[in-house]
Amino acid sequence: MERKTIITGDGSPTIAIPELKVTYHSIHGAIQESKHVFIEAGLRYVRPRVVANCVSVFEMGFGTGLNTLLTLIESEHIHQKISYETIELFPLTKDQIASLDYCQQLGRNDLQETFEQLHNCEWEKEVTITPNFTIKKSKTTLLNLETVGTFELIYFDAFDSNAQPELWRAEIFQKMFSILKPGGILVTYSSKGDVRRAMEAAGFTIEKIPGPPGKREMVRAAHPKRKE
Repeated sequence: MERKTIITGDGSPTIAIPELKVTYHSIHGAIQESKHVFIEAGLRYVRPRVVANCVSVFEMGFGTGLNTLLTLIESEHIHQKISYETIELFPLTKDQIASLDYCQQLGRNDLQETFEQLHNCEWEKEVTITPNFTIKKSKTTLLNLETVGTFELIYFDAFDSNAQPELWRAEIFQKMFSILKPGGILVTYSSKGDVRRAMEAAGFTIEKIPGPPGKREMVRAAHPKRKE
């Protein structure tokens, strides 16, 4: 399928797949959506609740690498070690990666080589990017992901349920629930009723919170802590 770069409402780029009528990020603003949903509502929320000195993050869909880049920048700002794991069956091409000027948009041209390293580093292996940030990328599906009770935070950034409904079903969220540590959270841009019900069926406690520009609400879903 054809993938092309488009400019979103805040001036930052994303990738669109016309055949599926989807974009990798919000057309209202790629950077502002990722910051709001994943950094502000996710990482900054969960970090004070993590006892260990390293926060473990799982991202559903590496895609453009924007969420990963923003997380790396946040780790730098708050001096927090982060272990980051993500999956992606269809990595971007070199030309597509080159079309994404996120570092320039963020005023961090110094991180351009780092951004490219995130895309080009070895798959199926944990790679140290900075002293505070490691990443492991896998070419696999969610249901084939082999890990249990590992993460404090999940970025659920799958394509919209209209395009890929199979990624928003109860069995997927059961898998997400199984890889979260008790007390961990999952954040996603979607707040559709059927999505919330699928999460609740998997065991999550649902919180609807204000969404990014262009979207009224988003969801923060928690894995309840075990009773002592």
